[in-house]
Amino acid sequence: MAMRKNRLLEWPLCVFVVCAFSVYPVAGQVRYSIPEEMTLGSFVGDIAKDLGLDPQRLVAGRARIFSAGDSEYVGLDREKGQLLVKERMDREQLCAEMPACSFSFDVILENPMELFRVTVEVLDINDNSPVFPKREIELEISELAVPGARFSIENAVDQDVGENALQKYMLNPTDHFNLNVQGSIDDRKHIEMVLQKPLDREKTKHHYLTLTAVDGGDPQRSGTVQIHIVVLDANDNAPAFSQATYKAFVPENAAKGTLITTVSATDADEGSSINIEYYFEHATKSIQELFTIDPISGEVKVVGDIDYEKNKQFQIKVKAKDHGGLTDSCSVVIDVIDINDNIPKITVMSFSSALPEDSVPGTIIAMINIQDLDSAENAEITCSIHNNLPFKMESSLSNYYNLVTESVLDREQTAEYNITITAVDGGSPPLSSKKTLSLKISDVNDHSPQFPQESYDAYVFENNVPSRSFFSVSATDADRGSNARVSYFLEDGSLNGAPLSAYLTVNSDSGVLYAVKPFDYEQIKSFKINVKAQDGGSPPLSGNVTINIFIKDENDNVPQVLYPVQTSGSLVAEMVPRSADVGYLVTKVVAVDVDSGQNAWLSYKLKKTTDRALFEIGLQNGEIRTIRQVTDKDAVKQKLTVVVEDNGQPSRSATVNVNVAVADSFPEVLSEFIDITVDREYDNNLTFYLVLALAGVSVLFIFSIIAIVTVKIYRWRQNRLFYKSAANLPVIPFYPPVYPDGTLGTLQRVYNYEVCGTTDSRMSNVKFARPYSQNTLVDVSCMGTMQRENREQEDADVDGEQNPPNNDWRLNQQGQRPGPSGAGPHPEGAGGVVAGTGPWPNPPTEDEQIQALMSAANEVSEATATLGPRYNAQFPMQHVPDYRQNVYISGSTATLTANPQPMMPQPALQGPPQAMPQVDVPNAAQTPASKKKSTKKDKK
Repeated sequence: MAMRKNRLLEWPLCVFVVCAFSVYPVAGQVRYSIPEEMTLGSFVGDIAKDLGLDPQRLVAGRARIFSAGDSEYVGLDREKGQLLVKERMDREQLCAEMPACSFSFDVILENPMELFRVTVEVLDINDNSPVFPKREIELEISELAVPGARFSIENAVDQDVGENALQKYMLNPTDHFNLNVQGSIDDRKHIEMVLQKPLDREKTKHHYLTLTAVDGGDPQRSGTVQIHIVVLDANDNAPAFSQATYKAFVPENAAKGTLITTVSATDADEGSSINIEYYFEHATKSIQELFTIDPISGEVKVVGDIDYEKNKQFQIKVKAKDHGGLTDSCSVVIDVIDINDNIPKITVMSFSSALPEDSVPGTIIAMINIQDLDSAENAEITCSIHNNLPFKMESSLSNYYNLVTESVLDREQTAEYNITITAVDGGSPPLSSKKTLSLKISDVNDHSPQFPQESYDAYVFENNVPSRSFFSVSATDADRGSNARVSYFLEDGSLNGAPLSAYLTVNSDSGVLYAVKPFDYEQIKSFKINVKAQDGGSPPLSGNVTINIFIKDENDNVPQVLYPVQTSGSLVAEMVPRSADVGYLVTKVVAVDVDSGQNAWLSYKLKKTTDRALFEIGLQNGEIRTIRQVTDKDAVKQKLTVVVEDNGQPSRSATVNVNVAVADSFPEVLSEFIDITVDREYDNNLTFYLVLALAGVSVLFIFSIIAIVTVKIYRWRQNRLFYKSAANLPVIPFYPPVYPDGTLGTLQRVYNYEVCGTTDSRMSNVKFARPYSQNTLVDVSCMGTMQRENREQEDADVDGEQNPPNNDWRLNQQGQRPGPSGAGPHPEGAGGVVAGTGPWPNPPTEDEQIQALMSAANEVSEATATLGPRYNAQFPMQHVPDYRQNVYISGSTATLTANPQPMMPQPALQGPPQAMPQVDVPNAAQTPASKKKSTKKDKK
């Protein structure tokens, strides 16, 4: 057995691929050759590679095998794309004695639908030994048989084919007989033994021979049979059939006992014809089950059920034997007549139970195989469906049909079809079969949501409650499932500069409209929105509808009085002369209501009218008129309260007070209305705002004080650090050379620079001092900087105390010369300057200064004298000071007095200058006042 399996693996696997594109829908054909008896799961072929398909195509297309027979010998592995052995294959069982054995099946793919024909050829292996029908053959031969006499022997049967079939026979011993094979061994004709030497019964009554049948396989297989020969007394003639071959016909399904034919043989010996015996030679089991022969009469009859689809012809060897053992044989050929006894068999190979409604005409719905086991006209099939359906049957291959769409489908009209397929053969009478397929049309999103109307009108009252619904819309979609699920959306838009979503919202599922906030009719009376209904398909479809929203007015506004205007600080009164006639028009109350409709209809009436009422008001126009003559008893001042009421439900009203003066002159009216207290209405929020403002100012003031103090402290600390660090650095003055001109007679100027640098305070200072004369002394002991000097000057200004007048201020006319004012004669050997003097560019003369001061003092005196007559009663002038005293000239130490002293020359400083505080002198820059003075001087 192990040797047998090894032999199976040695067989080559042959693959033949044939592409057939001429017949649709077969996309290709492939042929494989495999040996029989392969183990389960053995590899047959790579179907995906051989057909040029992607292995994923087999999975996505749900590839499967369709076989017309009951057995499925080959299976499909979708993941690997391979064909594997599924059932045991026995070539002798599949094809019996046929030399070429193969079977076919189809591989079906979906999406799109494709069909591939696969043929598997089963190759024979030497798995069967030659077998004789009997283990022992007994022959009776007369001793009078002459040499050359032939004796038929049942041949051996080998179910293998080709080289593995029976190849030769061997007979042993061969002293009396030789073996003769009639025809080729493959033709399965009988074999004969030929007598070589006469038999002698007296010597040997029994002879035993061995017949061996050998096949051509590797290794060879053989079968043997024992032949027993009994020698009889003399029998001169053998039986002989009247025909070598008998032909007969029998219809399939013939009743048992039906006579097919009768064979007849005769014997020349006297009385031997009566003793002839008939029997089947080498009859197979199937022949023995179907037919029988009468051994005496030779009648061949039916004993079983004959089926044309299984066997179309039978060949039976009949043998006749006399009592002497002599035989003869003939052949009986029985042809089976087909009867239309098989109905067409409908097999659905592939079927899509659901089909999209947008499928184009010609889309394949199902692939159908119809087979009829009958033959000729009985096997001719006509396939059809009902004519009223949008489908048709198309024949693609022999016995293959496609069910395809013939027209456009619409699920909204017909959602499901029951398709009945009818197959009728051509027999008489014809046989038919039916198959019903239920096809559902799947929905495609081909319908957009539809509103019953193109537009709607919705009404909502103003001052509505937020988040309350006021209208709803509904759209329908003829599709199904998610394609019919409608969602509602509010299209983008704006209203009064704000998006619509700030006013409205729509429920996406129900289409109910909600107000986000209250509406005001006085601001918005109507507007339009667009609501979009969108389904859940892919891609989604939508429909729009316009909704006109009208705001209904409510009586939510009180009437507003335009005239008379009510003020809190002034009094307005209408004057009526006492001579006024009845119906005199006093005034007219004018009011408006911002509501609309009847809510804006206003009516006027007087409140608190007495029996002797002097006035009445028009109900509709608001005109106040007199209804009688004015008498002396009528008061001068009349206060009328007018109620203005609208026509809403409930109504709203406003009141206004009208002051009427019954008088002929204004003074009379004034005296009466002087005591009228005007109602003042204070704004309750005014006090709150005042307190809030006061608190804010106070907080800002406190923070300002804190900030100022902080800044002052910070500067003080910085200056102290700077002074401490600058004490160790000397001041190095620099004096540029002086070149006198010798012509103008003016003093030369020397510019002094002081540079102070520090190492630790990160503060450095450069001081540009004022120009000095050539002989100006510089106090090198001063270690201050410009920051400090400026600070001291500011502190001096803050003190605000006026220096007392200097009585020593004098004008030295002897040494007067062009140059800085007050500059006296300077000896050549002096080393300093006169204290209290400094540069004054373009100064006025002393006479001009004195004249200007005296003129100003006189003007002040005259102005003081003029105040007496106007304020003498309330503000008597006790003392008028003399403003000409204590008048000093800014920048000098001179004081103007009423009795000037004679001026003495001031002595110049002798010797080196002592340490004294440095005096800041203003820069020599011209001011607008100085420019005017210089101009006057030039003119003078």
